Amino acid sequence: MVFACLCFGQVWAAGDQEQEANAAKALLEKAVARFRQEGDKAFAEFSRQGEFVDGERYVFVTDTNGIMLASGGPSVVLIGRDVSSVLDPELQKSFRQVLQTPESAGIQQAEYRWKNWADGKVERKRVYFQRVDNRVLAVGYYLPRAAPEQAKALLDKASKALVADEKGTLDAINSLKGGFLQDDLYVFVVNTATKRYVAHGINLRLVNTDFSKVKDPEGKPVGLPMLEMIKKQSEGEYEYRWRNPVTNKIEHKHAYIRKVGSFLVAVGYYNG
Repeated sequence: MVFACLCFGQVWAAGDQEQEANAAKALLEKAVARFRQEGDKAFAEFSRQGEFVDGERYVFVTDTNGIMLASGGPSVVLIGRDVSSVLDPELQKSFRQVLQTPESAGIQQAEYRWKNWADGKVERKRVYFQRVDNRVLAVGYYLPRAAPEQAKALLDKASKALVADEKGTLDAINSLKGGFLQDDLYVFVVNTATKRYVAHGINLRLVNTDFSKVKDPEGKPVGLPMLEMIKKQSEGEYEYRWRNPVTNKIEHKHAYIRKVGSFLVAVGYYNG
């Protein structure tokens, strides 16, 4: 899974993700075919601008000991070095697992979070890789952060689900795997009468706590303004700072809130 840490980042519309994945796999397949023809001589082609660099996608190669052998991107500086030397201990195990993937497995993919060399932010990444003999060829790319449109769509989904099946929806949100958690987007629900959380998409410790007393890390009220807003209108938006569950950093967050029966339902996206 670790290979993706060695790629540049990019941002694209949600509808283009399939196209991006197909392009990455096609570039990997092309590189594998060239390697089968030329062996290690192909590394020179992989490591320079040309047919194996497609925009921000590029090929990189390690041996099964983790030594970088070729790269058409910023990881070119690691050629000749053990890649694990730049990895956190928690990622080294995953890296070893990738290196042990059998050749018969064909093209594999993995995702994880890593710092984007282009913008310095920790982002979700996907990599496609394939082992050929004692070489592992890969093409990876950063996935976009959740967009405002995705946050609105998740809010719509949660709102409709609550109307159709209140208990089942609250249980699903609190299960952390019930379809209401998408990358750095999650749903939380507050009972407007008791002012307490009844569901939270990533932090069950908040359930039953007083939302009206919640403040951001800088001391700005969060819960009370949202509750006051929803008293006057059925929907609203609120800006504050909060910890991003993906990057684990305090970032700006834009929340969409809606009143659904006796509940305040909210989904927010992060914008760095």
